[in-house]
Amino acid sequence: MTQLHRRALLGLLGTGSLAAFALGGKRAEANPHGSHRHPVTLSDAAWQKKLGPKRYRILRKAGTEPPFSHRYNDEKRAGMYHCAGCDTPLFSSRTKYDSRSGWPAFWAAEDGVIHYARDTSMFMTRTEEHCARCGGHLGHVFDDGPQPTGKRHCINGLALKFKPA
Repeated sequence: MTQLHRRALLGLLGTGSLAAFALGGKRAEANPHGSHRHPVTLSDAAWQKKLGPKRYRILRKAGTEPPFSHRYNDEKRAGMYHCAGCDTPLFSSRTKYDSRSGWPAFWAAEDGVIHYARDTSMFMTRTEEHCARCGGHLGHVFDDGPQPTGKRHCINGLALKFKPA
């Protein structure tokens, strides 16, 4: 199975919060938003109201959108990608590239804006990314990206808000 097909399959399996449970995987941490304290905190009801159902599932319940489903996957304009939960600038368009994974990908994040957590769901170990300011789940980072970092920040489009330059 090619890496592209494997990524798409994993994305489809991850689109529902029950998929990881059904496959026997689990998050290593009890807190799906990482173990850090975050300056921006809201009640669960307030997050639901602010984000709406789709973004809430991604950012607050560590969901995954289907691959190739978000318009940011093809976004080419210069600008900055912000957290959809708290508006923190996360990724510059200068670091965006086409990873062919089906999700917006970046080879670097802005300094100090991401917290990382170990994720052992879906029979694999991955590094999950959260917004350092609000704890929102963004996606995962992998070590198969381009230089100069070799990183692939694979981010849910629904976790982001794009602001053109």
